[in-house]
Amino acid sequence: MGKYLELTAANFDDTVKEGVSMVDFWAPWCGPCRMIAPVIEELAEDFEGKAKICKVNTDEEQDIAIKFGIRSIPTVIFFKNGEVVDQMVGAASKQAFEEKINALL
Repeated sequence: MGKYLELTAANFDDTVKEGVSMVDFWAPWCGPCRMIAPVIEELAEDFEGKAKICKVNTDEEQDIAIKFGIRSIPTVIFFKNGEVVDQMVGAASKQAFEEKINALL
């Protein structure tokens, strides 16, 4: 069973430097973040071995949020080989996330 990766300052760069990664910037108090949480978990299973599905708790990892200019959550950033290639702000459907990931694979 696939599981999303919790990213911190210690593992962020190593995790996103190769392949396709989707990173959900969220916080426990954020309603829309909690709304898309089950979708993130499903995507982690669906894309296991193909893309990395990750989450960054912006309350705990403020430096990462600042580095990527996160002003509103949820913000989902898509990386390919360490480069930011796309971004979505706000809650979205599973299909919208799938389309973005598939376009990068």
